[in-house]
Amino acid sequence: MNGGKPLKVALLGCGAVGSQVARLLSEQANDLSVRVGAPLELAGIAVRRLSHQRPGIDPALLTTDAVGLATRPDVDIVVEVIGGLEPARSLLLAAMKNGKSLVTANKALLAEQGEEIHAASREHGADLYYEAAVAGAIPLLRPLRESLAGDTVHRVLGIVNGTTNFILDRMDTSGADFSDALEEAQALGYAEADPTADIEGFDAAAKATILAGLAFHTRVTAADVHREGITEVTAADIASARQLGRIVKLLAICERSGSGVAVRVHPAMIPRTHPLAAVGGAYNAVFVEAASAGSLMFYGAGAGGTPTASAVLGDIVAVARNRLAGTRGPELSTYAELPVLPMGDTLTRYHVSLDVDDRPGVLAPVAEAFARHGVSIQAVRQASRGDEAQLVIVTHEARDAALAATISELTTLPAVRAVASVMRVEGEEEPS
Repeated sequence: MNGGKPLKVALLGCGAVGSQVARLLSEQANDLSVRVGAPLELAGIAVRRLSHQRPGIDPALLTTDAVGLATRPDVDIVVEVIGGLEPARSLLLAAMKNGKSLVTANKALLAEQGEEIHAASREHGADLYYEAAVAGAIPLLRPLRESLAGDTVHRVLGIVNGTTNFILDRMDTSGADFSDALEEAQALGYAEADPTADIEGFDAAAKATILAGLAFHTRVTAADVHREGITEVTAADIASARQLGRIVKLLAICERSGSGVAVRVHPAMIPRTHPLAAVGGAYNAVFVEAASAGSLMFYGAGAGGTPTASAVLGDIVAVARNRLAGTRGPELSTYAELPVLPMGDTLTRYHVSLDVDDRPGVLAPVAEAFARHGVSIQAVRQASRGDEAQLVIVTHEARDAALAATISELTTLPAVRAVASVMRVEGEEEPS
């Protein structure tokens, strides 16, 4: 213990999350002091512009010298909530080199350059905590890193992006198309003015990278993750899923497959009886399937200033306790070094919607195309509309490369006017 001497916290960033971290540090100062064993004192807040209005923030704490604050000799803990790769990377490396304990919410940095950041943490003996980087307030990373350290995790499956979940939920409940649902999400503050990171799956892929590394004790980078967004999901896809008793969700899926691991983010149809189907609005939920613990579900607010700040505060308390005790938290374990499998080797199922000629004999060449690539058909549904018919096919599990090759061949068949949509299917197969 340090005899009650305050531990000083440097806060890098004062946006939606940073401002709430500053507020909670002030409002909960007495309780935090008791929980930690010493007072936590906010030493300064690094910002880009001093002129910006920040209600409730003491202007005397603000500085534009982020490097000076992160390396200040009297600072014990550096909290990074800037986001992005630079200057966050340089600031964290400088802080660790100067003996600081670190808390970050930077999923993009950890996904892209996590190996370098963790190596620096080991080299300098610095604590590195990042619970807030995935799923906001939901305690998820610490259970994977610590609570399940004695178990074998087989699969992590979940909804880890609130923006896309809100959009898909609105499309399902109101019948809205993608553009209208996105516009509503932006109006309500659930989507950014530039929503690319969310709707194209980059945000979820970064989180999947972190989850897979922790779950499987393996180095995983953002480049290893197969990523698809939701911009191609149509109201017709949503309606078709409903007819099959399913709902469309953007899923992050990390799983052991044979001797390797597969990590992917894409929209998928899941049964409406699946617990994830009931996760609406901007909420997140993640399933963890482990050998001994079985299935665990984590659910809660996956974003927002206050929920995310809650996770940051939890990490601050943890590293502060470690600092007082002269110890540090567990390092990232990558002993398994399992190969990350390409998407083509992953076993998946497909929902395929085809616009075909409405005449006898159309199904035969379509079925033959699936058979040639070793893909078994689980169910077929056909609906006529004039001289055209819609053919909906749901497959059994097969290699994703085989399914992709099948789709490619279908586009060449004379009877197929268009491949209207292709979507993966997750969850238990219904009896044939």
